[in-house]
Amino acid sequence: MIKITECPRDAMQGIKQQIPSELKVEYLNQLLKCGFETIDFGSFVSPKAIPQMQDTATVLDALDLSSGNSKLLAIIANTRGAQDACEFAEIDYLGFPFSISETFQQRNANSSIAESLIRVEEIQKLCRKHKKKLLVYISMAFGNPYGDAWNPEIAVEWCKKLNRMGINHLALADTVGSSTPENIKLLFSSLIPELKNVELGAHLHSTKEKSQEKIKAAYESGCRNFDVAIHGFGGCPMAAEELTGNIATEELVDFANSNGILSGLKMDELKKAYELSWKIFNNYH
Repeated sequence: MIKITECPRDAMQGIKQQIPSELKVEYLNQLLKCGFETIDFGSFVSPKAIPQMQDTATVLDALDLSSGNSKLLAIIANTRGAQDACEFAEIDYLGFPFSISETFQQRNANSSIAESLIRVEEIQKLCRKHKKKLLVYISMAFGNPYGDAWNPEIAVEWCKKLNRMGINHLALADTVGSSTPENIKLLFSSLIPELKNVELGAHLHSTKEKSQEKIKAAYESGCRNFDVAIHGFGGCPMAAEELTGNIATEELVDFANSNGILSGLKMDELKKAYELSWKIFNNYH
């Protein structure tokens, strides 16, 4: 069986036109009926950086959490954001993007890697105090387009270091679509046997043509936690002008069905979510 995190936050955050909060609520409430393990629903970050997510608290207050058992995840970029997120009992996970690229860490979180390590410690303390789980995304895990030093060993060592700090939820994040089946296999097959107490996920971005081979590589290397977004929308607006979308939910569902893998999804509700999503992604750009 695989665990699936649906990422509407990732899908919506790069859209310039402000999506009405009521429409976000309608869409998220439908996603809550689909049986996803987790929903990455919003973020507590600077509205100047990501204006689309400035209504996260308003949206959260309007969600109908009785319609399913999905856990809620909110992205934060610093201790202030973590404090804000911890005020909401409904949130289960805080997600912190930790880039192993010094250049991208400055662009995405306005901090150095060294400063971000301190933030991880501070956020972890908040999570323990408020009974949340901290998920750290290893951003630029599969390559570096900025010219910073990168090789698989660097990514592996950062995962081990964070685990030694008490982080046991990690996701290897392919922020700009630079992963290949080869480096996906290398990283997951290196880390999963060593970090037995870590729940390790794949947050991959990809073109449609390469999605299946990336999913297959991660699954065959032992990964059972996947982040996806309906229709493959998304991408980090802090990373590039041309966004590379998330692995499409449909691609992961096709892979699971073709290989007899249970996903826990309710296909009738998922179909409704597919249809509803166009109210956002066809009308807001």
